[in-house]
Amino acid sequence: MFISVVIPTYNRKPILEKCLIALEEQILLPELEGYEVVVVDDGSTDGTTDWIRSESFRLPHVRLFEQEHGGASVGRNRGVENSRGDVIVFIDSDLVVTRTFLASHFRALSDNWRSRGDRLCFTYGRVINTANFDHPTSEPYKIQDISWAYFATGNVAVDKKVLERSGLFDTNFSLYGWEDLELGERLRQMNVRLVKCPRAVGFHWHPPLSLDQIPRLITVEKERAKMGLVFYRKHPTRRVRFIIQFTYLHRLLWEVLTFGGCLNERSLRPLIAFLIRRGRPGMAMEILRVPLNLIFVRALYLEAATYGRH
Repeated sequence: MFISVVIPTYNRKPILEKCLIALEEQILLPELEGYEVVVVDDGSTDGTTDWIRSESFRLPHVRLFEQEHGGASVGRNRGVENSRGDVIVFIDSDLVVTRTFLASHFRALSDNWRSRGDRLCFTYGRVINTANFDHPTSEPYKIQDISWAYFATGNVAVDKKVLERSGLFDTNFSLYGWEDLELGERLRQMNVRLVKCPRAVGFHWHPPLSLDQIPRLITVEKERAKMGLVFYRKHPTRRVRFIIQFTYLHRLLWEVLTFGGCLNERSLRPLIAFLIRRGRPGMAMEILRVPLNLIFVRALYLEAATYGRH
């Protein structure tokens, strides 16, 4: 087995450096032929490509491709199309992996291929969220890190031919969100089975919450709503409605929890600022998620009304 790790990136140079160096420190099993790291730069303006070229002696497994800014779906598809491996591992460019990351995916895939007699499965590794930039791999696994997603590109490995048969990523998902879960629905329809692989650990770094991030977080929720409707229009099923929270139950839930929107990013700002000052940005983010969910659900229904879909 030869593995291609595909990483689209856009203006994430500081954490991408840690991501790529960690991938160069992999401990491989004898049965694994080797691996490459296919980085697709999506029009970064922060010196990402210059750094990769200047550090090529430290990054012998990295192959760099560049494109104009077109989004993660376009970048991942280009990475797959230019990959040399028979297995594709997707991670995000803000993920720092352990030294046994690829070996763990390899072992889980190999075992399941043998037991099933086919390659219709993918491995889903563990993602641990952290705001610790200096030592991201020191973060413990938390209940908030549990994911119920079927296919999420933060940490998955899949046979390349199976992936190609699925049709790769839909580039109509041009804004933030849902392109990986939509691909997951197509894989599910192909009877491709999810295999949990908790030994393949990646630490997903994101900066601790600050007040100046809130406008961007609101924008992201509105983008997710637009892309959520794209997802549902492709797969108009009850399952997808629940995945994207396009149900009256979800709308009622977030309306009730925010007292009809009275608890919002403005009214909660003093509390969020207090928690940030006290060194509790994680708790502040969990509180902020409640009004953000309401923003998302309201935007989703507004978007649906525009298209005459309820």
